[in-house]
Amino acid sequence: MPTLKITYTKSAIGYRADQGHTIRSLGLRKLGQSTTKDDTPDVRGMLRKVSHLVTVTEIEDE
Repeated sequence: MPTLKITYTKSAIGYRADQGHTIRSLGLRKLGQSTTKDDTPDVRGMLRKVSHLVTVTEIEDE
């Protein structure tokens, strides 16, 4: 299963509160912070909601 590296690149201030909650639920707290998540439909849905605030890179497992 591929893994996604998610980097928080733009502040959620000024956007709807649910987008800030989605950023938090992805495990991101500070700008520039990165986390890795498994590529699941749930995570893809959250990323679609905040795609303008994060950068996503796919990491292939070897």
